[in-house]
Amino acid sequence: MVGRIEDYALIGDLETAALVGRDGAIDWLCVPRFDSPACFAALLGTDDNGHWRVAPAGAGACTRRSYLPDTLVLETVWETVGGTVKVTDFMPPRSGFPQVVRCVEGVSGRVDMRGDMTLRFDNGRIVPWTRTVDGRTVAAVAGPDSTLLTADAPVEMSVGTSRTSCVFSVSAGERVTFVLGWSPSHIPALVLTDPGAALDGTTEFWRNWAAKCLYRGPWRDEVVRSLITLKALTYEPTGGIVAAVTSSLPELLGGERNWDYRFCWLRDSTFTLSCLLRSGYREEAVAWKDWLVRAIAGEPSDLQPLYGLAGQRRLVETTAPWLSGYEDSRPVRFGNAAVGQLQLDVYGEVLNTIYSALRAGVAIDAQVWRLIASFMDYLEEHWREPDAGLWEVRGPRRHFVHSKIMSWVAADRALRMARVAGLRGSAERWRAMRQEIRKDVLRHGWDDELGCFVQYYGSRRVDASALLMPRLGFLPPGDRRLHGTLEAARRLDHHGFVRRYADTGGGGRVNDVDGLRGAEGAFVACSLWLADSLALTGRRDEGRERFERVLDVRNDVGLLSEEWDPVSGRQLGNLPQAFSHVALVNTAFALHGTRTVSRAGHGSRGGHGAPGGEGNGNGNGHRPRDGVRSGDGDGSRAGSGSRVRTAR
Repeated sequence: MVGRIEDYALIGDLETAALVGRDGAIDWLCVPRFDSPACFAALLGTDDNGHWRVAPAGAGACTRRSYLPDTLVLETVWETVGGTVKVTDFMPPRSGFPQVVRCVEGVSGRVDMRGDMTLRFDNGRIVPWTRTVDGRTVAAVAGPDSTLLTADAPVEMSVGTSRTSCVFSVSAGERVTFVLGWSPSHIPALVLTDPGAALDGTTEFWRNWAAKCLYRGPWRDEVVRSLITLKALTYEPTGGIVAAVTSSLPELLGGERNWDYRFCWLRDSTFTLSCLLRSGYREEAVAWKDWLVRAIAGEPSDLQPLYGLAGQRRLVETTAPWLSGYEDSRPVRFGNAAVGQLQLDVYGEVLNTIYSALRAGVAIDAQVWRLIASFMDYLEEHWREPDAGLWEVRGPRRHFVHSKIMSWVAADRALRMARVAGLRGSAERWRAMRQEIRKDVLRHGWDDELGCFVQYYGSRRVDASALLMPRLGFLPPGDRRLHGTLEAARRLDHHGFVRRYADTGGGGRVNDVDGLRGAEGAFVACSLWLADSLALTGRRDEGRERFERVLDVRNDVGLLSEEWDPVSGRQLGNLPQAFSHVALVNTAFALHGTRTVSRAGHGSRGGHGAPGGEGNGNGNGHRPRDGVRSGDGDGSRAGSGSRVRTAR
C-alpha cells in the first residue's frame, strides 16, 4: 500500500522530481520532465503501476529520516535487530538525462536488504521489455522510453516478467549504490560513473544555493526548506515553476476533487516573484518573469490561467481508468481543463507581476510595454463579464468580487507604469476604468447587513480571497470595510485553519459554487493569508500564532501539500504545493519585518503592503514612490505626474 500524502519526501534535479515514502519506496516519478508520463505511478494506483523500493528485508516504515542540512539530499535510517542501515536518495542537478541515485550504507551490525523495482511507462500502464545486460545491470525499453539500472557492487539482479529484484547484505562501513537512468529509447542511457562525486556535487550545489537566502528571522530553517522546495519545483531550462510535482492527489479522500498540478499558473506569479526577490534569488525571479512574458505573448484574448513548462497551451484533460486513484479517489486526471476557463483576475496578476519586477529593477523591454497596453484594451471591454474566478470553479460563471478587484489592480498598476511605458495618452481611460470598477465593487460586492465583502455579486457568503485585500491596495489598511471583511472571513475557520469558501458539498451534495460533490480540507495558503492580514492590521501576535499552527502541520521533512484536514490530521491535495511554500516564506517575512539588503545595497522592509495603500502585491512593503495613491474615487493620482522609481 502507498503511504499517506505526508509520508513522502521530495528529491529532484530541477527538471523532474520523485517522491520517496517512509518505507523506502519511490512511488512517483515522471521522466524526463515534471509533466511527462510517470514510470512509477503506484501513488495513484498499486505497486503494479510502478514503484522502486530499497529497504531492509521485511521492514516497514523507517526509524527516522531527514534532509542533509540545506540540501535536497534525503537520508533514511532503519534500526533493525541485526543493525542499522542508511539509504541516501538524491537526483544530481541535470546535465543530460535524469538519474536517481540510491546509496545503501551499513551503519552498524549487519542488515539484510531487499530491492524491488516495477517499471511501468505511460503513467503506470505499459510493461516494458526488460533484460539483464550483466549481473549488475538491467535495461528496460518500451516505445520512446528506456532505462538502465546499475549497481556498483556485486549485487545479483533477478529479472522477472513484471519486476526486477535483488537481495543483499551490508555491514558497518559497507556501501552499495544503485543508479537508475532514463533516456529516449533511441539513445543509450548514460551510467553515473562516480556516485560519490555526484553526491558531493549535489550537496555542494544545494548548500551554495541555500546560502544566498537573505532571511535572518526566527524561522530561518523553515524558510530555507520552503525555498529549496520551490527551487526543486523550477524547470531550469525555461524558468517555469510548477504548482506541484503530482497529479490527482485528492482534496477529499475518495472524492472527485483530483487535479493535475504539474503546470505553471499565472496567478502564482506575483507571490512567487515576491518570495524569490525578497529572499535574495534575483536570477530565479528574472527567469520566472521571462517565462511569464514568453508564455503570455500573443493576443490578450488568448490569455490562459496556466501553461506548460515551456509555455505550451494545449493541456488537454484526460482520465486514466487503469489507475484506481489515491485511496480510491477517482477519476485520475492528467492535463487540466481549467486551461480553457475565463479567469479575469489573471490579467491583474500579470500586470501586478510586471509592476513588481519593474520596481525591483528588473528590465522591461518595449514589447512588454505594448503587451501592457493590449491587456488593458482587452480588460476595458471584458471586466464586466462573469468568470470562473480565483478558484477555477467548474460551476456557473459568476461576478466574483476578487476577479473585479484584480481588474481594478490591473488598471491601478497600469497607471503607475504609464509614464515609464510611454502610455500617458491612455492614462485617463485607465483612471476612469479604475474608478468605475471600484464603484461597481463597492455597490455590488459589499453587503451592509453582513458587514463584509461577499464572494460574488448577490452572494451572502464570504471568500478567503478577501484576505488578500490588505496587500492589494483596494482599500487603506484602516478602512472599516476591510476590518469587517477580515472578521467575516473567520466564518471559514475549520478547527483553527481556513477553508477557501463555504462547504456546501457535504453529504454527497454538489457544491453550488464549484459544481463538485463533497467537501475539502482547509487551504494551507488561506491560513497563511489570514496570518498576513492579522499582522497588517496590527494583530501580529495572533498572526504569529496562526503562522506557527501551519508550521506544525508540515511533514517530518518540512513539506506542505495544498490542504490540511484538521479532523483526520492528514495532508490533502498535491504535494509539495508551491503556493503553500511561497505563502510560508512571504508570511515569515511579513511577521518578522526583516530588513533585507539587495545586492545593489539598498534596503527594503520585509512586511506586506505599505502606508498610503500601495499594497502592490509583491510584499516588499515600499511606500509609494511613483506619486500614485490608491485612494477613494478620483483621489488616485497617476498619468502625467507619475514616476516609477525602481528599488535597485
